[in-house]
Amino acid sequence: MNPRHVVMVGYDGAELLDIACVTSTFNLANAIGQLRPGYQVALATPGGHPIRCDSGLVVQAEHALERLTGPLDTIIVSGGFGHETAAANAALVAHVRRLARDSRRVASVCTGATVLAATGLLDGRRATTHWRFAPRLASRYRDVRVDSEPIFIRDGRLATAAGVTSALDLTLAFVEEDHGPDLARQVSRDLVTYLQRPGNQAQMSVYVAPPAPDNDTVRRAVDHVLSNLAADLSTARLAEAVGVSPRHLTRLFLRELGDPPARYVRCARVDAAARLLDSTDLPMPEVATRSGFGSVEALRQAFVARFRMPPAKFRAVCRRPASEPAG
Repeated sequence: MNPRHVVMVGYDGAELLDIACVTSTFNLANAIGQLRPGYQVALATPGGHPIRCDSGLVVQAEHALERLTGPLDTIIVSGGFGHETAAANAALVAHVRRLARDSRRVASVCTGATVLAATGLLDGRRATTHWRFAPRLASRYRDVRVDSEPIFIRDGRLATAAGVTSALDLTLAFVEEDHGPDLARQVSRDLVTYLQRPGNQAQMSVYVAPPAPDNDTVRRAVDHVLSNLAADLSTARLAEAVGVSPRHLTRLFLRELGDPPARYVRCARVDAAARLLDSTDLPMPEVATRSGFGSVEALRQAFVARFRMPPAKFRAVCRRPASEPAG
């Protein structure tokens, strides 16, 4: 078996975590799977010079990008705050494009999508990047179909991952593609991460709570929602509970949270259902009841709208089986 040559492309201002997520995952796959020869992972930079990452740490390169030749198994472009300077470097972009021609897989992590977009490789394709930078990518490269929601997107042999640690999810998907789900699961357990968040899961995790609203009325309304998910949470009843008119409550929610009360309630119920699916063996009707959905069908529709998958699939891919020991 020939080694799988994986090259990570870095530059000054690259994000160290983008690089480490990829390199550590492949190297763990080598060790855990006893792959011989396995993945040969290297960092290539312009001129082969050391790069100073966003964090200030300096990382040595194994290859000069200009001297590197294919064929390669996989080439992955790092993101980082230096991505726009890198994308404006005509020589760097040309060498990424050249190496991509002789690579089985081509990918980017986070804002590395800007560099791939500059090569033209993403033209006519669907791609993602960190949600904060997606609007700028879409405005600069109008031939790229930018979707800021998924944590990664596969479009043929090209793949783009969203912000930072989504590189773990994409690299685990590569390991599974190459060596099967058992090895990918073992690697994920050593990394203490989920196996596997599907690529179309939203970047903004359902487990990251938003900050409490500044407005006292909205804060009381939110507390009421989260404490009474199975109750009648229509805008009229919610407004009654906090002592304001429905119209005034809607204005406050839009100003403080950016959503009307009904949409906030729906999202809170979906988040609660996601936690139940991830952490319990409750049957689907019970999950629907506890999270405030009137039926399993209403729960299914909400999950498809939010996560682009039904709740049963969410439970299957986002939760460790009960029989599998933790850690």
